[in-house]
Amino acid sequence: MKAPIPVRLPLVLACVFSYLSLPTPSFALFEFIFGKKDGKVAPMASERETQEAAASVILAEARLAQNAGKTGKAQNLYQALVKKYPFTPSAAEAAFQNALIIRHTGRMDDAFEALQSFLNDYRDSPRFNEAIEKQFELAEEAKGGRKQRGLLLVAMKMNSSDIIEFYDRIIRNAPFGKYAPLAQFSIAEIQQDLNEKDKAVAAYQRVVENYPGTSQAAEAQFRIGSISNIAAQRSEDASNLLAARDALRTYIASNPGGERKQETEMILSQVNTAEANQSLTVAKFYKRMGKTRAAAIYLNEALKYGSAEVSAEARTLLAELAAEDPDGVAEAQKNPGQDYTALSAQNLKSRSDYVGPLAPDLARLSQKPKMRTGDDGFMPIPLQEPTLPLRPGATTPGAGSLLPPVPETEKPALLPVPPTPGGGTLPVPQPPAAVKPAS
Repeated sequence: MKAPIPVRLPLVLACVFSYLSLPTPSFALFEFIFGKKDGKVAPMASERETQEAAASVILAEARLAQNAGKTGKAQNLYQALVKKYPFTPSAAEAAFQNALIIRHTGRMDDAFEALQSFLNDYRDSPRFNEAIEKQFELAEEAKGGRKQRGLLLVAMKMNSSDIIEFYDRIIRNAPFGKYAPLAQFSIAEIQQDLNEKDKAVAAYQRVVENYPGTSQAAEAQFRIGSISNIAAQRSEDASNLLAARDALRTYIASNPGGERKQETEMILSQVNTAEANQSLTVAKFYKRMGKTRAAAIYLNEALKYGSAEVSAEARTLLAELAAEDPDGVAEAQKNPGQDYTALSAQNLKSRSDYVGPLAPDLARLSQKPKMRTGDDGFMPIPLQEPTLPLRPGATTPGAGSLLPPVPETEKPALLPVPPTPGGGTLPVPQPPAAVKPAS
């Protein structure tokens, strides 16, 4: 019969105070007093050596059976060892080997769970990283839809959510390990294959933010731009074009020598052309509606990002707007943050504010500069520092000054003080008389 709670309470408190009074409290003693969460009680230090000796014998027998091809017997021995001596180093090895046997039977779910149990119970084992690697291999096989061993005629089919859960658990097991960025990238690929744009972009963005400097982060940045570009081609949402441009520009800036640089520049050119065409279409609509300011803003966007043909058409329309409603175009130029492009047209010379020739051909400006191939009489720019002034009246630089002296022919740095009118001195006003205080 159990003692009542008031009788047992002093005994429990005495054990706790005894534990806390130790100079170096033992984790084994803590487990011995309170027990383990799963109900197993850790042995005392004196018992561990005896248990490890017995566990080593069982482990050796299981290995012999496994090497002889008797996997069933080996698995039974491994499981019995883990159950009887769970706190021994041999139990950690037995749990790992048992997971490998399940792995080779083709039961992927069971193998993954067996590896997860090993990782949960024996995180300090030297097999920890190897177990993470085995989990990643299982997840990759599930993602690729490989056929299970023993069922060569039946392809493995797993739900995408289950495969994503595999990768999520790998990341949770080792958030900054070798396979964490690979697992996060695979999650993004699965969601991209499912045409889940927002989830895929968010998953790729986590690769960029959590694992910068890795090859997966660079590829993820490119994928974000590529996905947004495809979405822009399928819809008229201008936000997709903006997201694609930002992602692709970020890739070029962060990976100047990246493998995807040429492809990125090509896609970026497509994005600019698409946005210019959209802007030109919207500008024509506003022009027909008589909204000059809005039309001028969109025409300016077409000028900035369009091809030579689109830019030429936008420039012509902008000139027409300027001739019809100069105040409306001028108002559009005052738009905050608007990088307005200078317009040109055939009738600019007749305007009173014309100050220069027509703008050069945009097609010629879009060509890349070429290196000189011969002697074109090119002379380098002479490096000659300008003459700087000194203090008034000084002819040589002061001590420690790097400024050259001022030539005598040069005008003084400051203007002379003009003489007083009449040749006399300025009158000095008298101080105000003292005011007597009121009585």
